Amino acid sequence: MTQTTHKIILDTDPGIDDAMAIFFAFQASEIDVLGLTTVFGNVPADMAAKNGLSLVELANLDIPVCKGAAMPHVGPESSYAHFVHGDDGFGNINHPAPKGELDPRSSAQFIVEMARKHPGEITLVAVGPLSNLALALKLEPELPALIKAVNIMGGSAFAPGNVTPVAEANIWNDAHAADIVFSASWPINMFGLDVTYDLPFPPDFTASLAARNPVLGGFVQKAAEFYTTFYSQGRDDKVCYFHDAFPLAYMIDPSLFEMTEGQLRVGTDPLHKGQTSFAPLGSTSSELWLNQPIIKVATKVDHPRLTKLFIDTYAIKR
Repeated sequence: MTQTTHKIILDTDPGIDDAMAIFFAFQASEIDVLGLTTVFGNVPADMAAKNGLSLVELANLDIPVCKGAAMPHVGPESSYAHFVHGDDGFGNINHPAPKGELDPRSSAQFIVEMARKHPGEITLVAVGPLSNLALALKLEPELPALIKAVNIMGGSAFAPGNVTPVAEANIWNDAHAADIVFSASWPINMFGLDVTYDLPFPPDFTASLAARNPVLGGFVQKAAEFYTTFYSQGRDDKVCYFHDAFPLAYMIDPSLFEMTEGQLRVGTDPLHKGQTSFAPLGSTSSELWLNQPIIKVATKVDHPRLTKLFIDTYAIKR
């Protein structure tokens, strides 16, 4: 049986869990990363771009890294999650600055150019705020017809939010952009807090990554110490969450997830900013939901098999 290779553009705001996901994508033989498009979110836009370049260089790869949106579509500059990811986005490990140069194209320009070059072949994997995807849609209104699928780490169908009681961070950071992206007519697979918070990883997980891949896994283990401290507050055990790798794992093995179809709306008013309200198919007759495209939302995940996939993929010799 011939192995399918998935062309992707990884839209990211690195970020410690972004780093783990980026290396997972680089390691996976089933995934061909055409480029990293970076965006504000966990860290400011300049830092996100620099960090993306650092990760590409650490992996010894030559792929484009583009700088993207620095602001939400509406409202002031975002606050950043330095309390989660450290002042440098990498858990304050003093990783050396990158030596290379960013691609001169903006993230949105890169997405559009690659989509035109490879029509119907590219999956956009978005693991930060959806600002770049919304900008790309404005540059090329026919973009949904050129894209194979959009896999999003963000939102929540049934679980509580992690920024407000109802909103997840990536969607909250640019709710108006998210509303544009979720309203477009491309296939969307959403991996939100329903599954990512359902699987806490203990410290021996990153130790396993480091044992199998001393360079990339070792970086993740070192950077994740700060990240684990944040997530372990108020708990008796130490854990962390690697949210951003979930939509990539789905591309390799969709059977890891139970997906539920339905319509989704994104709140943009101050009280409900970033709320992803989800109506499973057949659950409503309201035109406010029925006029939205049908998307798929991950609602369950196979913990042991997903963990094994992450560890085994880090062990691949590239």
